Amino acid sequence: MAKYLAVYCGAASGLNAEYVRQTTALGKWMAESNVHLVYGGGRVGLMGVLADAVLEHGGEVVGVIPDFLYQREVGHDGVTELIKVGSMHERKLIMFEKSDAFLALPGGFGTLDELFEMLTWSQLQLHKKPIGLFNLLGFYDGLLQHVNHMQNEGFLHASVNDLLIVGDDIHNLLNLLLTQSGDGTSDLTKM
Repeated sequence: MAKYLAVYCGAASGLNAEYVRQTTALGKWMAESNVHLVYGGGRVGLMGVLADAVLEHGGEVVGVIPDFLYQREVGHDGVTELIKVGSMHERKLIMFEKSDAFLALPGGFGTLDELFEMLTWSQLQLHKKPIGLFNLLGFYDGLLQHVNHMQNEGFLHASVNDLLIVGDDIHNLLNLLLTQSGDGTSDLTKM
């Protein structure tokens, strides 16, 4: 049975060519491993790079994009399935429902928003789906230091360390994420 992996990443490609290279390699691996991509539906930045790489190697891609972003001509019309929604909130919910696990690549505010919403829902025990953070080139070092600071200051319990799988080797990280994605138990009726 195929797995569905939601990937959160930038609508920009970043300044280091390694971001594009690693994202392309991830897309190829996903297609070859029968792991379907669920993502934000864009054709620009790392989002577009990833979707194109999955498609180029025969994989399936489900894009979920709010209509206002599609109207700005950033939607990817070449994906397997493009779902147009009314809001960013609806986008995140549909991506959640369609996915067995979540992975954040380098990105901006939108990537962090999506990552932290999944972490918050997990902390509140609304789901048990695994969440990964690809710390490519130390991109998230500062964020991880801040999470430790939040724990040290008493705003996060140490147990939150179990909610996020962090790695700088994409293959090890994917192996951990996809072996932990069980039944996808969730209780979003509490939201």
